[in-house]
Amino acid sequence: MTLDDLIQSLTPEMYQNLRTAVELGRFPDGRRLDKEQVEMCLQAIIYYEKVNDLPADQRVGYMEDSCKSSSHDHDDDDDVQTLTLQ
Repeated sequence: MTLDDLIQSLTPEMYQNLRTAVELGRFPDGRRLDKEQVEMCLQAIIYYEKVNDLPADQRVGYMEDSCKSSSHDHDDDDDVQTLTLQ
């Protein structure tokens, strides 16, 4: 069985368990993930998301296109004060 076959055989429950393990840094049984295990789990998660066409906003590492402050008009800030240093 190749790595591709293994990843394609992941169930949604297994995928979610991998995500939780990476988020918490521990497997469900309490064992810590080492650096290589985190990397392998992330690769499997990303591959699973690609193969199963998960929406972008549900994928690992998703960030909105713009930051929250970009929707705010900074030109209208009334609380801005100029400081003069002496």
